[in-house]
Amino acid sequence: MPKNYTLRDFDFELPERLIAQTPASPRDHARLLVYDRKTKTITDDYFYNLEKYLPAKSTLVVNNSRVEKCRMQFGKVEIFVLETINPTTITALVRPGRKFGLGEVIIEGFKFTVDAIAEDGIRTIRLDRTLDDQSFDPHRLTPLPPYIAQDESLAEEYQTVYADPLGSKAAPTAGLHFTPELLTNIKKTHDFAEVTLHVGMGTFAPVKTDEIKDHIMHEEHYSVTSEVAAKLNAAIHTVAVGTTTVRVLESAQRPFAEEEGSTAIFITPGYEFKAVASLITNFHLPKSTLLMLVSAFLGSVEELHKIYEHAVKENYRFYSFGDAMFIL
Repeated sequence: MPKNYTLRDFDFELPERLIAQTPASPRDHARLLVYDRKTKTITDDYFYNLEKYLPAKSTLVVNNSRVEKCRMQFGKVEIFVLETINPTTITALVRPGRKFGLGEVIIEGFKFTVDAIAEDGIRTIRLDRTLDDQSFDPHRLTPLPPYIAQDESLAEEYQTVYADPLGSKAAPTAGLHFTPELLTNIKKTHDFAEVTLHVGMGTFAPVKTDEIKDHIMHEEHYSVTSEVAAKLNAAIHTVAVGTTTVRVLESAQRPFAEEEGSTAIFITPGYEFKAVASLITNFHLPKSTLLMLVSAFLGSVEELHKIYEHAVKENYRFYSFGDAMFIL
């Protein structure tokens, strides 16, 4: 395998019809592709049968972060809030960028003052009222990805059933397939632990460098409680639900302890996993850091393409509301 991977190594063709616009209903009726790394075999099933593939005494670890309504729409103008610096100052992505030069701009009676513009286009913006002011409420939207038509009726579908602390700018989508009933059944024979990583630019920012080693990840905040750390240290077989959970576990590592911090870990082929034994994940965008992480976990870019070719041939649904893959 080449040591210096380029974006082309993580590209693939996907028919638009396979990009899921709505989730499976019920959630656990999404399809499940099971891949065994030892035998290199693929099994096609459904997510509600997940338990039969879990190794004995598995500990499922999920990311319990709740998605914020961080997209604000003012007609054709959009402000996507990335960070709250203080109650009246934010960093944000904006559209169209030409409307947000340095200085003041008034939109639908709201005054925004752009204090700085970073190289990546992120603006530092002062508001004329606090971000939690109720006058913003009619403009707040769930940050559905750009490949899903904006539809607020899907807001709760874009949250996991165990979502709790508010802070994500996108859903930890591998967890969207769980129902309360499925979790109850799994907890009868397996342990369950919740960590928190607030999903941000580190997860969904596109890779713009041809050589992937040159890509710089944005930091994302995570936390592990002392109770969860004890569960993780005692775990016999750790199953990470989602790439964001992997980022927490591989950043904190054994021996786990109560911890709060930030991670900019960038996992690419050749990385040696220290905390994760199995992975539940969705089917990801071409050229994304998520695809690179999954490829690293598989141990082979070639196997990644083989699996994705199978998924396309078998009409699996892709991306946030799509189907799931369990890598053993």
